[in-house]
Amino acid sequence: MSARPFRILGVQQIAVGARDKQALRRLWVDLLGLELKGSFRSEAENVEEDIASIGAGPFAVEVDLMQPIDPEARPRVHDPPLNHVGLWVDDLAAAVDWLTGQGVRFAPGGIRKGAAGYDVCFLHPKGNDAAPISGEGVLIELVQAPPEVLAAHAR
Repeated sequence: MSARPFRILGVQQIAVGARDKQALRRLWVDLLGLELKGSFRSEAENVEEDIASIGAGPFAVEVDLMQPIDPEARPRVHDPPLNHVGLWVDDLAAAVDWLTGQGVRFAPGGIRKGAAGYDVCFLHPKGNDAAPISGEGVLIELVQAPPEVLAAHAR
């Protein structure tokens, strides 16, 4: 196996889903005290979400509170309720190239702009014959770390 040309720097986000995000908002924002930072809606991704945050500065972690626009459509952002985990990566393009060469299966869509404005891509939760390595049942988002996160981790 060749040397890994990237580093995972930390958790960027966790994304949880429900048919109605109001129950999630009551728990995460009203009761647990996370700060509501924004919202995001995408018909193509069948998602309406509130973006909450815990922690400060470049080490803050997003908690995305998601509900489907159409509960019967795909993707089903509420099933499973722990939808995905996002990880900061220092070089997303290098990570995707190297992991692909190692047999990792990625979800369709390739590298693209995510809800928070960073480049992202997703490791598929299930492998297949062509790419047998997967998230082992978990959808994993790789997120290109912005300069302030890279600098914070370099210190």
